[in-house]
Amino acid sequence: MSRSEKAAEIRHIMGVDGENIGKNARNLSDNATDAIAAFDSYEELRAETRRIKEEAIASLPERIEEVTEAIEENGGHVYVAQDAEDANRYIEGVMDEQDAEHLVKSKSMTTEELELNHHLEGAGYEVTETDLGEFVIQVADETPSHLIAPAMHRSPPDIAELFNEYFDLDEPLSEDPHELTEFARERVGERIREADVGLTGANFVVTETGTISIVTNEGNARKTAVTPPTHVAVTGIEKLIPTVSDLRPFLELIARTGTGQEIGAYLTLLTPPVETPSLDFDTGEYGQPDDREFHLVLIDNGRMAMREDDQLRETLYCIRCGACSNACANFQSVGGHAFGGETYSGGIGTGWEAGVHGLDSAADMNDLCTGCSQCVNKCPVKIDIPWINTVVRDRLNRSDESESFDFLVDGLTPDAEPEGLDVQKRLFGNIETFAKLGSIAPGLSNAAIESSAVQRLLDRFVGIDSRRSLPTLADETLVEWAAGRRRANPDSDREAVLYPDLYTNYFSPERGKAAVRVLEALGVAVRVPAVPESGRAPLSQGMIDTADGKASAVYAALAEHLDADRDIVVVEPSDLAMFRTEYERLLAERSYSRLSDGSYELFEYVYGLLENGAEIDTLPTAVDEEITYHSHCQQRTLGLDAYTTEVLDRAGYDVSTTDIECCGMAGSFGYKSEYYELSMDVGSRLDEQLPDSGPVVASGTSCGEQIAALTADGAPHPIRLLDPRQSR
Repeated sequence: MSRSEKAAEIRHIMGVDGENIGKNARNLSDNATDAIAAFDSYEELRAETRRIKEEAIASLPERIEEVTEAIEENGGHVYVAQDAEDANRYIEGVMDEQDAEHLVKSKSMTTEELELNHHLEGAGYEVTETDLGEFVIQVADETPSHLIAPAMHRSPPDIAELFNEYFDLDEPLSEDPHELTEFARERVGERIREADVGLTGANFVVTETGTISIVTNEGNARKTAVTPPTHVAVTGIEKLIPTVSDLRPFLELIARTGTGQEIGAYLTLLTPPVETPSLDFDTGEYGQPDDREFHLVLIDNGRMAMREDDQLRETLYCIRCGACSNACANFQSVGGHAFGGETYSGGIGTGWEAGVHGLDSAADMNDLCTGCSQCVNKCPVKIDIPWINTVVRDRLNRSDESESFDFLVDGLTPDAEPEGLDVQKRLFGNIETFAKLGSIAPGLSNAAIESSAVQRLLDRFVGIDSRRSLPTLADETLVEWAAGRRRANPDSDREAVLYPDLYTNYFSPERGKAAVRVLEALGVAVRVPAVPESGRAPLSQGMIDTADGKASAVYAALAEHLDADRDIVVVEPSDLAMFRTEYERLLAERSYSRLSDGSYELFEYVYGLLENGAEIDTLPTAVDEEITYHSHCQQRTLGLDAYTTEVLDRAGYDVSTTDIECCGMAGSFGYKSEYYELSMDVGSRLDEQLPDSGPVVASGTSCGEQIAALTADGAPHPIRLLDPRQSR
């Protein structure tokens, strides 16, 4: 798919699905935020769910044996299907063996992966979805747009129109949600009573007892499981957990993170085959309990291979709560029909698609994860979803057989990536090299970048949208400026290194200069050494080997300063996030720990100085001056945004904050022509929270660029407000 075709597809889906997806996903995300904040045991239980999942996946063969033994002892059957064809063949065999004609289903995303409905209908069987969202999707002949809310993209008027067109009704249905729900309930209830076989999924399966746990908000899973005489449960092998007591932390978290509820409306625990007799609704006669039949179909379909994959294994810890989708700014604009593959959608969907369907199925959706990290703290099992997306991106880069345009950047990209890598990714991943070269003659470089001819070439051949204003190089880098001045406070007991991140050094040294002057005014001796770019740029493009080399070079450059007990202070939040999170995967454990423990976000550091005796009066202050502050998404994930608010408050500012989860720029994402309109759509939600007048400050580079594009006004880094020279 070309860049223009991808842009057109995203534009179409935003127009069709965007409004409903955005409203519903943001509502769920906000509810989850409130529920998590009110739950004191959240982090404790997250750690527990993580431990249980790690141990369960590590012992998966033993878990399969244990659950097989437990269920067979109860009188049921267990089948481990190697792939979708194997699973579908077995389920069709159950239908044939029971002389069944009609199957009803509930709570089974895994059967979407198998395309079971299509298979059974092709074999002549009738299949009815019983959950409202899946029922709507089945009628519409669509794929789900969300892991737990498959019809999230449809509004009541859409559904009313759909039902009125599909069903032969004496009187058309209104748009009243209650009327639509009642209509679906009656239809579904009738089909459940007529069904020969009921099929459900399972949120969890306890291997010790064979107990199945299903969490729903409708209750149809219970009816589907126990009304027909035969129950088939289909679930991935990753859903196995050892004991009933292990259920507790998962059940405490799954609804809170997914929908913001304290607990799902219906919590069902079944140890099948159940002992209640079935009922023939036509005759009113009960069957015998012994007549009941149960089959647990466990799906491998690539999961065992994922278990052996050090980078994708975490995907198997997923409990399908949908929290990562709800928190994702891009998902809120396009939903799962764009941010999705053959089956799975959202941030975690990339790992699932790569694992069960292959890399190609993850290709079109993968870049929609920008690594903003807003999903990280919402995941109840502490899965590093941005890293999984980065790994998949790296593998896609290495499998790319598209035409190479390496000649466009030949000799300018000293990375560790294979030939044929998309030139757009290669350019953004090596932006430090281009900045270095451009800074040799910044005036000429800026003139070239700003020319319409160059912008058209960049748009056509590289995919940098000409509607974006590119940042201009400074006449003097921050490192050059620092080298040419006399250091203040040479005898101070506290010495810091201001990390010269790529943007601050080459494009916005004024914020770096302000940071140096603020720290000096607070009594700190400051150094600004030449240090390589953190690796954030190549990592954002999935260039892991290149980022790994950058990480090693950064640590080598900073090690002597750490040895000398100098604090590392970072202006750009995304670079601090590298030091504190991604470097754990890129550096040796001791190196990572030293750098992570010795690094500080700029306002975190200023706050610490003030708490330890420095005086705010040494800096410029205001008197209740109103200001709007937008924090960087990764800064929020790290829990550091409050330091900026607190310091500005102490300096006399009346601070209002935005709560938008991501501004939509996300580093290079907003510059890419295929994603420009999506980026601006996400940004429009931030624009709604910005004041009509008055100053706005932003901690992140990309945030400031997006705000400038939205409002035509700049959004400087908040450190500029405290600069003793007050050159804002």
